[in-house]
Amino acid sequence: MKKIGIVGGVGWPSTVEYYAGICRLADERHVASRRAGLASTPEMAIESLDLARAVGFLGTDGNEASWSRFEEYHRLALQRLEVGGAECAIMASNTPHHRFEQIVRGIGIPVIDLFEVVARESARAGARQVLVLGTALTMRSPRLRDAFASHGVDADGPGEEAAWGTTAGLIARLQGGRHEGAAGALGEMASAWLAGRPGTGAMVCLACTELPLAFPELKSLSIFEAAGVTYANTTAMHIRAAFEFAVGE
Repeated sequence: MKKIGIVGGVGWPSTVEYYAGICRLADERHVASRRAGLASTPEMAIESLDLARAVGFLGTDGNEASWSRFEEYHRLALQRLEVGGAECAIMASNTPHHRFEQIVRGIGIPVIDLFEVVARESARAGARQVLVLGTALTMRSPRLRDAFASHGVDADGPGEEAAWGTTAGLIARLQGGRHEGAAGALGEMASAWLAGRPGTGAMVCLACTELPLAFPELKSLSIFEAAGVTYANTTAMHIRAAFEFAVGE
């Protein structure tokens, strides 16, 4: 198995999910193989970043120079993982994938692109239209929309301005470990969006690693349904892609 490097801390509850999710998949693989003894788990190293610093380093689209500190902060973490023996890496957050190519420049190990994984797996699940919910940067990210478009999926953020504020508030609550009522709030936004899109192929993408925490019993599933809404879970998809890469599947 390849050693996995994780750039985490943005934020820490979702980093816990990444570590636990990879270990959970290793246990499931062991049980399915019917092998005796203990499950073999990929070795992992975690570089946990300071959430406040990462947010403070966010740049402004259209001003390339403004992104330099954000990119360097994540790139240095990937470099430390590489020096520490990681053979592949993941950034346990959606937002840095908006600047993926710039961040991974010069990194000598594979870094698994969350946006590409999510777009591919959503299309495989039958998505044709996707509502993206996440940080403001992710919801308007042309890179994420382009990834979906390359797989024949039309993706965009919510049209209502109020939904942007609601989503930001939910992310802040979930980062603090408070998930009460979050699933209902997400469901209301999703239902309002789905009302104008009859038929099949409509899906809501939880494009922030905190948002799946609103569904504690479903958060380990890549695709799940709750209250009549189909959700794509970017965290679970990314975790599975990293695990499968590490074990050579």
